[in-house]
Amino acid sequence: MSDTTHTTAAMRLPGDPSKDELLAQIIRVDQAGEYGAKRIYEGQLAVLGRTDAAPALRSMLAKEEAHLAEFNRIMAVRGVRPTALGPVWHAAGFALGAATALLGKEAAMACTVAVEEVIGAHYAEQAAELSDDEKDLRETVAAYGRDELAHRDEALAHGAERAPAYPVLTEAIKAGTRLAIWLSKRI
Repeated sequence: MSDTTHTTAAMRLPGDPSKDELLAQIIRVDQAGEYGAKRIYEGQLAVLGRTDAAPALRSMLAKEEAHLAEFNRIMAVRGVRPTALGPVWHAAGFALGAATALLGKEAAMACTVAVEEVIGAHYAEQAAELSDDEKDLRETVAAYGRDELAHRDEALAHGAERAPAYPVLTEAIKAGTRLAIWLSKRI
């Protein structure tokens, strides 16, 4: 094993999830995250769908829908159950998207920056955790992480930092995103 190749089993400590449990957590949380992101963009488009922000939001939504379809496929193939919090993410994602959009285009873009930055880092951590026997999954999460960071960059280019109380808004959304990740792994 090279220094850059990680083996989940070799790095396990007592009380850590087994390899199968870890893989199920990764797939479950990623599917939930892509679903939540889809709902955020749908909420933003419900408010901003006829503005100059709409094309960017539709483009990001389409990418999230493709990611979600792939994680739905992976879940089915591997027999991983979805999070029990799906109905919560359905409502909360849409509400977050709509609420930030009601604050203006810049606030909606600030929401995108916050969520996608956390998710991009989350995917990078997962890719580092996965061993060579999970190369396809590792490559998928790494590629999706790059997509999420591209969404963040696009949102920054659309004026996210001009949102009212940008630092407070983004830190609050980042904290909520981290909590959603923690919960979706477990429930």
